Amino acid sequence: MICDGSTDPEREQTCGRPLGLKFNNATCSLYIADAYYGLLKVGPRGGTAHQLVASADGMPFRLTNALDIDTATGVVYFTDSSRFYQRWEYVKSIENGDNTGRILKYDSHTNKATTLLKGLSFPNGLALSKDKSFLLVAETGKLQLLRFWLSGPRAGMYEPFMQLARYPDNIKRNENGEFWVALNSGRGIIMTKSLLMTEKEAAGAGGDDGSIPWFKGDPVAVKFGEDGAAVRVLDGMNGRRFESVSELVEFGGTLWVGSVVMPYVGKFKA
Repeated sequence: MICDGSTDPEREQTCGRPLGLKFNNATCSLYIADAYYGLLKVGPRGGTAHQLVASADGMPFRLTNALDIDTATGVVYFTDSSRFYQRWEYVKSIENGDNTGRILKYDSHTNKATTLLKGLSFPNGLALSKDKSFLLVAETGKLQLLRFWLSGPRAGMYEPFMQLARYPDNIKRNENGEFWVALNSGRGIIMTKSLLMTEKEAAGAGGDDGSIPWFKGDPVAVKFGEDGAAVRVLDGMNGRRFESVSELVEFGGTLWVGSVVMPYVGKFKA
């Protein structure tokens, strides 16, 4: 068949492009955020993925991106990065300042998706906090992380969590409740809407003292605590160690590093 094992980018609109993967450990089902086909699921025995939802609140998904799961409730949280641009057009979305992205939730009991927050500039990776009180979301188009509250007195509200100096990609939480954020951007020049700025200038927007303390060398990923403190920085060494990092998973004392554009998987002691 045309899609069996294909890596041809010309076929991805037909064959699909999985961007987010997560097992529901309570059911052993695999949930998939596919850029073109929405939210999919594969049962515990494997086989063909079937589509759960492709729209919410009357609006079709255009670029389904990342997801996380509350295994206690079966709720799936995910991002739809743009209302107008598909995955192959993602650079245009950022260049044009598109702010039509959404954070959504899928209820496995009702089989429906609803919008939690809209008006975002290319929402990308997201991760559920350890106590399940908030989502940490990468708003890639604005080079920042947002905290969206799910419970407590600020439920349904959001706030800036961290201003960055490179484009954030995927976010993964470790067993201790800390968040690994991949900074998957080109080096040297960063595009922000109609403005071009160097990484040094962008870093100067990060703090009251005119700097982001952890932004030294060539950071391709940062691990943050729930309080926003940088716990660890992964240095790409100007491409000599890592040319591109799009996702990091820390588990059982090992840090796994992946890239959406480069053919490698890294493995480190966490």
